[in-house]
Amino acid sequence: MSTHTQNKTKAELALELGRSMAEIRNHVRQYIQVKIKENGINITFEMLEVMGCLWKKDGINQQEIADLTLRDKSSMTYLLDNLVKRKMVKRIEDQNDRRNKLIYLTKEGIGLKEQLYPWVAEVYEMATRQVDINDIQSSLMLLNKMLSNLKDE
Repeated sequence: MSTHTQNKTKAELALELGRSMAEIRNHVRQYIQVKIKENGINITFEMLEVMGCLWKKDGINQQEIADLTLRDKSSMTYLLDNLVKRKMVKRIEDQNDRRNKLIYLTKEGIGLKEQLYPWVAEVYEMATRQVDINDIQSSLMLLNKMLSNLKDE
C-alpha cells in the first residue's frame, strides 16, 4: 500500500469507494442505453431497473419495487404507468388486500429479459476482466457491512 493511500482516513477511502461505485453505475447505464437505442427498444434505464426487480421476483407490490430501486412512490407510479402502457407489466389486485396491487410481468416483459440480459452480462464481464472473484466477494461483503452500519444508525 502506498504512503499516500496509508495517509487517507477510512472515511476518505469510503468516500472514494462511493464515488467509484457511482461512476461504474454511470458507465453501465450509458452502455445499456446505447444498446437499447441501437436496437430501437422503447424503454428507459429507470424502467429497466424496475423490470430487473420483477425478473428476480415477479408479483411484488409497488412499494417493494420502490424500496429495491431506491425511488419514492410517486416516481414509481409514473414508471409503472409507462411500463403498463408499453405492455411490459400489468397490475393485479392483491387477493389478501384489495387496496394493494401486485405488479406482474407480461409475456412481452419476460421476453425483454432474453434480449437485454446478454448486454447487462456483457458490460459486467468487461468490468470484471482481470478481477479475481474473491475480490468481488470481499467487496460485496464490505459494502453490505457498510450499508448495515448506516441502517443501524
